[in-house]
Amino acid sequence: MTHPFPPPAVPTVAIVGETARFPVRRILCVGRNYAAHAREMGRDPDREPPFFFAKPADAVVDAGAELGARIPYPPLTSNLHHEVELVVAIGKGGSDIAAASALAHVFGYAVGFDLTRRDLQNAAKDKGQPWEWGKGFDRSAPVAAIHRVTDVGHPSEGRIWAEVDGKLEQEGDLRDLTWPVADVIAIASTSMALAPAT
Repeated sequence: MTHPFPPPAVPTVAIVGETARFPVRRILCVGRNYAAHAREMGRDPDREPPFFFAKPADAVVDAGAELGARIPYPPLTSNLHHEVELVVAIGKGGSDIAAASALAHVFGYAVGFDLTRRDLQNAAKDKGQPWEWGKGFDRSAPVAAIHRVTDVGHPSEGRIWAEVDGKLEQEGDLRDLTWPVADVIAIASTSMALAPAT
């Protein structure tokens, strides 16, 4: 197969303790999946099914083992927000995956950030437009190295937090997820076929 110009390299993320790297196919995000954050945004998390948005694969920033790398401030915004997230790396694909077997599809877990140009997102919401301009910009998805499931199991509780310049900015616990990982995988797989590197 020929191309009019060289295709871009596949974005990848480090894997803890390995030279092999995890290829990123798609970044699928779940909105307002922490109860406290949903309430902060004026929503009742107990009554809403999960909703999804996507970022392009090349929005990933491989932060290696730590998330201390500096990222240039993005253009077109004066209101950049960051949310610490549990990242789930899919290692086995499928469609219509049952929640009871969904965790068997997980390759590993990492910590990441969902960066948002909140002013652009809010302007889009006000007009009933898509959020991509506020969510899917360059370097909007920093991800630390992935820990294999065989090494860490499937975390269902535990502190997740973010500090900026030594100041605690965000804190939660994985047990506070409105929709646990298995449910998110199952629900997402009814809409699209999941594949390794999703």
